[in-house]
Amino acid sequence: MAQSSPADEKVAPLKTLDDLLIPFHEAIKPESRHRIGAEAEKFGVDADTGAPLLYEGERSVHTIMETLVERHGWLPDVPETPGGPMIALLRAGASVTLEPGGQLELSGAPLDNIHQICAEMSGHLAELRDISTELGLVWLGVGFHPFAAQADLGWVPKQRYAIMKRYLPTRGKYGLDMMRRTATVQANFDYASEEAAMRVMRISLRLSPVTTAMFANSPFYEGRLFGGRSYRARVWTSVDPDRQGLLEKVLERGTRFQDYIEWALDAPMFLVKRGANVVENTGQSFRSFMKYGFEGEHPTLKDWETHLNTLFPEVRLKRTIEVRGADSLPASLICALPALWTGLLYDAKALDEADELTRDYTFAELDAIRPAIAETALATEFRGAPLLGVAERLLEIATGGLQRRARLNKNGKDESVHLAKLAALIGKGQCPADALVEGLPDDGEARRREILARARI
Repeated sequence: MAQSSPADEKVAPLKTLDDLLIPFHEAIKPESRHRIGAEAEKFGVDADTGAPLLYEGERSVHTIMETLVERHGWLPDVPETPGGPMIALLRAGASVTLEPGGQLELSGAPLDNIHQICAEMSGHLAELRDISTELGLVWLGVGFHPFAAQADLGWVPKQRYAIMKRYLPTRGKYGLDMMRRTATVQANFDYASEEAAMRVMRISLRLSPVTTAMFANSPFYEGRLFGGRSYRARVWTSVDPDRQGLLEKVLERGTRFQDYIEWALDAPMFLVKRGANVVENTGQSFRSFMKYGFEGEHPTLKDWETHLNTLFPEVRLKRTIEVRGADSLPASLICALPALWTGLLYDAKALDEADELTRDYTFAELDAIRPAIAETALATEFRGAPLLGVAERLLEIATGGLQRRARLNKNGKDESVHLAKLAALIGKGQCPADALVEGLPDDGEARRREILARARI
């Protein structure tokens, strides 16, 4: 196993393909040190009109971030360039960052259990409400902006986003929608060995379409119902075929870090960054960069880790394993996503059961149902029956895993308490979008007000 590298190794040239293993080997840790990280994005909008929150201005995400610093002890991250704009905050192992269209994201600290994650999320949302109420703003937990057209949105001034803005529309139909009009809840998990990491990758990739259906929560498009349950899931069918999806080789046969690395090497790059200077490099794969360099620059470990962060598969391998397939959610369900995956992945019996349930799922059949999941969520047919049946079994497996973990809150409840509201939905055969649209008024103004009330966090 590679040893931990000093800071200067980050900028030393990568010499061999084995050097690409360093981030994954360094991340290996015993199960006793495994933690959970949760990430949640949300849209800020005008409380009356639903107009999107822009980056700059009196009522803007920049104002929100400045006030988080002033009132709640957040610290601005080092800007990308000297004197550059504020685009990230740090505090106690957590960060607040901005997606390209101004979506605000909390990336939580690594924590031991879901009770702690829920407390962290609740505290973050309380801080936002403290500020946004004064400004006449609300936050929406949905997977696709319910009101905004592309022309209504601004751009967050991050260097990478400018490159993505130019490049992604050449690669897929929904690149700009992914960047500016989608929001997600994700969870991140540690791994104890290469074998364990790759087993979790395979199982999680097989389960990802099912969890997308379970958490489908974006039924709106520019103020109207689009007819399906997750417009965000539709978006993710066409962003960039070289950096997204279910990773066929890993899903069906991946047993080594190298299997993921081989896929990542062939994905196109976005940029090479040297200090404050950025060189756009979208026409070259990292494999080619390794072999030939680019404009006199040659890859470093920092370049490799930057590249890994620009890949968007449904499950992503970095120094943690990220499960990425869910829509953003209301406050009552935010904790259910990390709770479900924790129950599945951090209990040995549950992981065995999830593996057995999905062992013969193939890439071809899972990839084939992804467009249908965007439309019909849990009603999507899979192997002759609705996905609802698989979702019910997953919920049962995860509940058992959380109960066996026996992490209790102050009231003596284990982590499965955070699945209760999801279980109530699944018990009615529903995903969150079903509850959002049930009984929604037909009148445009009344519908807008009701969407703002139902989707707010």
